[in-house]
Amino acid sequence: MTDGSANIAVIVVNYGTATMALAAVDSVLTSPPGARDVEVHLVDNASPGTDAAILADEIEARGWGGRVRLHLERENRGFGSGNNVVLHDLSRREDPPDLVFLLNPDAKLSNNALNILADFMHAHSKAGAAGARLIDTDGAPSTAAFRFPSIAGEFAEAANFGPITRMLKRWRIPMEPEQETGPVDWVTGAAVMLRFTALQQVGFFDPGYFLYYEEVDLMRRLNKSGWQCWHVAEAEVIHVEGAATALRGSEIGLRRRPEYWYASRRLYSFRSLGRIGAIANGCVVILGAGLNHVHSRLRGRKPWLPERFIPDTWRFVLRPLLAGWRPD
Repeated sequence: MTDGSANIAVIVVNYGTATMALAAVDSVLTSPPGARDVEVHLVDNASPGTDAAILADEIEARGWGGRVRLHLERENRGFGSGNNVVLHDLSRREDPPDLVFLLNPDAKLSNNALNILADFMHAHSKAGAAGARLIDTDGAPSTAAFRFPSIAGEFAEAANFGPITRMLKRWRIPMEPEQETGPVDWVTGAAVMLRFTALQQVGFFDPGYFLYYEEVDLMRRLNKSGWQCWHVAEAEVIHVEGAATALRGSEIGLRRRPEYWYASRRLYSFRSLGRIGAIANGCVVILGAGLNHVHSRLRGRKPWLPERFIPDTWRFVLRPLLAGWRPD
């Protein structure tokens, strides 16, 4: 890696997944670069244990020292702030990169996704973000494209009841896993290419989000600033869903969510809907969850909701909003 600007800066933020993060970086370094220069930034977000030492040792052992820059953070401020460490460094350059590619540590390139996305961004000057198609280790597609959360969409998701889902399908937040290439509201931050000038315009990630909703908020702000977001199905990335957050498979739907997940929901609702809208949204989510409990019990099934979802939504989302909470 030479001094000065590269066409693409790749950022991988690690927390407790050193082996997977190294595999993610390796998938980038072994991908054909085409005519572009690629630089890789690996951020260790104050991982517990020996991750920082492992990453440093492996970078040296694999001869990556000239191609990968390791950033060692002393405090874990979350996914968005981990990426911001690199984004702010890049912004201080006289000639920053044209594009930034965010890759989860639990993901790796399946095909020449980096160049496919870069070519797409070059051909679509209004595109501020372009996300890859995600597949699991067996090749099955995962949801990677979404609609912005809305009161109707959040109600349908909480209720999880067929007639309601069908009635409100135009507001359904997740889009089909087999989604074709096209404009969408937002794409997962697991594998997304962003135009650096667009990122500079909106001010990078909001540091108020520790984890979850940070990419939704970023792409909402890009959308408000006139930038498009696209899902590019031709670019494939393998994603071990939830490996970086310890929520996998059915656990994603049923395990009790941490407080910061609710804090992120509260912040996003406030940012996108204002206080009154966020309060209305919280009430509707609790109503939908209550309906979920009723129809699930009538069918003899366990509600498809995180454990303690209703009391936690009240405690961490609705009650603070009603008490006058405001973002810092």
